[in-house]
Amino acid sequence: MLVDTFGRTATDLRVSLTDRCNLRCSYCMPPEGLDWLPKPEVLTDDEVVRLVTVGVRDLGITEVRYTGGEPLLRRGLPEIVRRTAALAPRPQISLTTNGIGLARLAGALAGAGLDRVNVSLDTLDPAVFKRLAHRDRHADVLAGLSAARDAGLAPVKINAVLMRGINDHEAVPLLRFCLENGYRLRFIEQMPLDAQHGWSRDGMITADEILARLGEEFSLAPDDREDRGSAPAETFLVDGGPATVGVIGSVTRPFCGACDRVRLTADGQIRNCLFATDESNLRDALRGGATDDEIAERWRKAVWTKRAGHGIDDPSFLQPARPMSAIGG
Repeated sequence: MLVDTFGRTATDLRVSLTDRCNLRCSYCMPPEGLDWLPKPEVLTDDEVVRLVTVGVRDLGITEVRYTGGEPLLRRGLPEIVRRTAALAPRPQISLTTNGIGLARLAGALAGAGLDRVNVSLDTLDPAVFKRLAHRDRHADVLAGLSAARDAGLAPVKINAVLMRGINDHEAVPLLRFCLENGYRLRFIEQMPLDAQHGWSRDGMITADEILARLGEEFSLAPDDREDRGSAPAETFLVDGGPATVGVIGSVTRPFCGACDRVRLTADGQIRNCLFATDESNLRDALRGGATDDEIAERWRKAVWTKRAGHGIDDPSFLQPARPMSAIGG
């Protein structure tokens, strides 16, 4: 098992399939984009599946989430999902995406064994979307959401980041939209993971602010029907339920003490925290002829050194060199 010195066990593996993206969201990367990883440095499909197999078969991973960058840009994604679904024991398989291209691929991914999707949607206004993402693709995201729902990739979850002075007035409209369409909404506090290193706590819309704005229009009550466990979102019943809304207060309400996640980057590095400042290289070991047992032992050692928390409130906190697009959500 992947256990750290604080007794936490990692069972949730986030796998970045690419650092490339077809949007330029301002809280992630600059409008001109970034220098992408050279292709030889990126794990091949077979290498991804081999490492996921080691995680599931040998290390107790029970959930695999494919991320990016934008994972729908990975041509081999449906086959990677199919091979993951064939593992024993079979993990839960999910995808975090910006939704562009999902209208075309949702059916194939569901057929390959994908269980559910998380789609990023920060605004209902096409003009605001273009301002945030520097691309005019709002309609494509909405089409992707509908296709995912129709393909049975349930629950379809929407991740929204509110930014002060840009889309912070849309908390209530976003929730209404999700309630009307059967989507499950989760607001996420903006985190210091942008490539520009322009994040500031003063500019962040906090979990308390989000809940206060929603509370002006809806009755919210903590959802005590299920134990939150290691889930990052605090969930609330909307107007008595059964619909819920989630708030992920990564900065102001950290949940590090129950974290069960570990990350594999597109170039084969293990990161035991989004905000880790070091990585463990599995790619070179794999390409150097390491056995599955040797790879598993490297992986265990990487997770063993996981820190107690992300330390954003610590004066010595340093934003990681890699932005979110290169780490994977």
